[in-house]
Order: sequence, then structure tokens, then C-alpha cells
Amino acid sequence: MSKLSRTKGNVYERHISNRLKAMGHNTRRGVQFQGGPDSPDVVGIPGVHIECKHMAKVNIHAAMKQAVGDAGENVPAVFHRVNRGEDCVTIRLDDLPTFLDKWDASLALAKVNTGEDKAQ
Repeated sequence: MSKLSRTKGNVYERHISNRLKAMGHNTRRGVQFQGGPDSPDVVGIPGVHIECKHMAKVNIHAAMKQAVGDAGENVPAVFHRVNRGEDCVTIRLDDLPTFLDKWDASLALAKVNTGEDKAQ
């Protein structure tokens, strides 16, 4: 992988983390040292393994296969964008109820951690 490709990937991972923060999640880029459940591209939604792909052509099936292989017991989710396209998320349909539960729990946890739930 070229330095330009790695840089583009890093920038996109920060972009996705910032988008999720704007939605109320407490996220950050993951530690990029190996594949597996301990190294998603973005961390902060407990129980969800986030893989990020920003390419000219995203092979979503290959990206999902990677996410499933790395997710362990977590729900695999691929956040992706083709060049000059919009951000999308792909998850397996059978994982949708669990993904939504994890999404909501993450938002609730972020509110508790910031004290936002007491302000209402």
C-alpha cells in the first residue's frame, strides 16, 4: 500500500470518527497494528467493529469479508465512500437489530459520560 493510500485511509478514518462524534458518539481512530477485534479502524461504539474504506472503487463484498473476519463477536460494519461520493454504511441484514441496539447504547453512554442526560 502506498503512502498516499495510507494517508487517504487515515484521513477517512478521522472523517468517519468526526461524523460519528457529531451524531453524539464518543469515537476515535483505532490502533492500526493488526487485523482482529482489537483493531477496528474507528472505536467508540462498543460491540461494533468499524472498517473504513475510501477508494475509487469499493469492493464492498471484500470489505465486508474483511470486517467479518476481524470482528470476532462484534457486529461488523463497513463505512465506505467512493471518490467524490457520499458516505455509506454496509452491515449484514441479520445484524441490523443488534447494530441498532449497540448504536443506541453508545449514544446513551456518551450522554451519561458527558453529563448530558442530567441536563434534560
